[in-house]
Amino acid sequence: MRRLAGGLLLAMAALFLVSRHLAATQPAWGFVQAFSEAAMVGGLADWFAVTALFRHPLGLPIPHTAIVPRNKDRIGDTLAQFLRANFLQPTVISRRMRRLDVAGALAHWLTDPEEGAGGRFRQGASKLVAQVLEGLDPQRLGGMVKAGIAARLREAEVAPMLGRVMKAAIAEQRHAPLLDGAIRWAAKALAANDHLIRQMVHERAGSILRWTGLDETVADKLIGGLDRLIADMAEDPQHPLRLKAEEGLDRLAWDLQFDPRTRERVEAMKVELIANPAMQRWLDGLWEAARAGLLRIARDPEGAMQGQLGDVLRQLGGTLTGDPRLARTINRFVRRAVVGIAADYGDGIVRLVSETVRGWDARTITTRLENAVGRDLQYIRINGTLVGGLVGLAIHAVDVLL
Repeated sequence: MRRLAGGLLLAMAALFLVSRHLAATQPAWGFVQAFSEAAMVGGLADWFAVTALFRHPLGLPIPHTAIVPRNKDRIGDTLAQFLRANFLQPTVISRRMRRLDVAGALAHWLTDPEEGAGGRFRQGASKLVAQVLEGLDPQRLGGMVKAGIAARLREAEVAPMLGRVMKAAIAEQRHAPLLDGAIRWAAKALAANDHLIRQMVHERAGSILRWTGLDETVADKLIGGLDRLIADMAEDPQHPLRLKAEEGLDRLAWDLQFDPRTRERVEAMKVELIANPAMQRWLDGLWEAARAGLLRIARDPEGAMQGQLGDVLRQLGGTLTGDPRLARTINRFVRRAVVGIAADYGDGIVRLVSETVRGWDARTITTRLENAVGRDLQYIRINGTLVGGLVGLAIHAVDVLL
């Protein structure tokens, strides 16, 4: 387009020279001369205006030219503030997010057949997700994910949640298999370690008991009594010791919810667990496994829709379609998440845009902006040439008529 605009200006210059030579002998060429002369003026004026935006015309340091390079820092700051004021305001995002049915789009994506719009959308979205996952720094992104999970775990108070889970399990008798397992483990431990009990009785018995062999009898009686006690606990759900154990579990559930000391101890254990290198390695592995799984699904979305995973995803899509309340909940969650991101990281995004533009050299920003709007700028030159010529033609026609 730049060559077309420049060629048109040169054509008008050549036409002006020819028409000026012929107008003296043939008056009709006066119209052509007026058109080409005004077209040259219009084309030159618009060439100067367009060029002055990005550089000095003909390399001359004319005042108020090369506007973009001289003001690139101000342009970056203005662009950043424009983004902040018009796109990253929580109220603006919340208002616009209300118009989006994310749950409906997700349901359409999951349930539409392969050849439908959902299938095409699934292919395009999956390709974009794969490119994003492959383009981001895995270590840095993994560190961010791990840090985010760890931060959420630190913020969440786990003791009350554990207490509520235990309370519900006890109320529904789901703790009984745990007690049965503990009793079976105690029976096996007793059978495997009876020699330790016999040794303890033998060492603590007096010399007379050892000489008469009564220590063995005491040991047999002790082991037999413990064995019968464990068997009775296993057979009788109302055994006093079993009820005592249930009472202890119920007390622990209450302490986890309401006792400050118990909650503090659990929180301290949680913090130590999160800081443990083994836990950090587990989080690393969790993120890598999740990333690899996402990449597999993104690279082959139709394959992911086959088998059990596909059935689960289609069922989820059907649930979203048939449950308006769940859809509203998801839309509200997505809206709040996006608004929260804008509120938390909006200033950081603004600084990133501003600092990025400030970091560009003048040639870079000039080239990028000129390439972005270059065709329209050259159309301005073309339109200026043609409109100028028409105005000059009209003025000459009026002058002839008068």
